[in-house]
Amino acid sequence: MDLEELEPGKKPKKPKDLSTWNVEDLELYITAMEAEIGRARAMIEQKRGVASAADALFKK
Repeated sequence: MDLEELEPGKKPKKPKDLSTWNVEDLELYITAMEAEIGRARAMIEQKRGVASAADALFKK
């Protein structure tokens, strides 16, 4: 058995059908997605900071 078979796979989500949404809902959706992008970028920066600190700690 392959070890990859034991790990749960992350299946890509189907894109939402936006064709039936009104303009106001689309604008709210964009605002929410931009906020989520900002949150993800902040987490990336935090993780990079931790990785840099760990690298500095363990370098000789």
